[in-house]
Amino acid sequence: MALDDVSLDIPRSRTTVLLGPSGSGKSTLLRSINLLERPSAGTIDLGDGPVELGGRLSRRTVRAVRARSTMVFQQFNLFAHLTALGNVTLAPIATRGLGRAEAEARGQELLAKVGLADKADAYPDRLSGGQQQRVAIARALAMEPDVLLFDEPTSALDPELAAEVVAVLADLAREDRTLVVVTHSLAFAQRVADKVVFLEGGRVLLDDEPGAFFDSDDERLVRFRDVIGSV
Repeated sequence: MALDDVSLDIPRSRTTVLLGPSGSGKSTLLRSINLLERPSAGTIDLGDGPVELGGRLSRRTVRAVRARSTMVFQQFNLFAHLTALGNVTLAPIATRGLGRAEAEARGQELLAKVGLADKADAYPDRLSGGQQQRVAIARALAMEPDVLLFDEPTSALDPELAAEVVAVLADLAREDRTLVVVTHSLAFAQRVADKVVFLEGGRVLLDDEPGAFFDSDDERLVRFRDVIGSV
């Protein structure tokens, strides 16, 4: 889905939730923030100054953007040959230059943070889907990004396992981290969102506080809430 003249301010230390029907551009927008998608024009600024898009970007520029924003995907994308701790520590050692002892100490803290202190030595095939996603969240936190990006992090999970992940995300939201979350869960959005952005057809139809979405009598928003709420 192509984005059409999208302009978005992400409030620091707040949770922004992206809502909209399938194919509306939510994931494309999220991936554009991390430069996994390369917009044909525009700018992005994650705190180091604006990056002009549309031309060729240097590897240094892309690395700088991705150092400030880390993605957590629908699928967990863990390395099967590494333990939970190995997955969490790999990138900090390889890209941030942390020593192994420091990275492992921090990794243990982060696994405890997501409720997996006892799973550090477990391989992904010994973890449930919810546990794997929580390892993926710990891995993202290990990079100490300014912005955490979540692309429907519970969509591949059954309701019970999804609840485990939602609880972790709610804890992160309470820590005043900067989160941007694509979700189809209105209950999750109501629970954690400081701001709701509703997209359709690659355009932003609403960009406001949660009440402006959940209490709106706009026909399109009412229809979306009714359909999603019944799923």
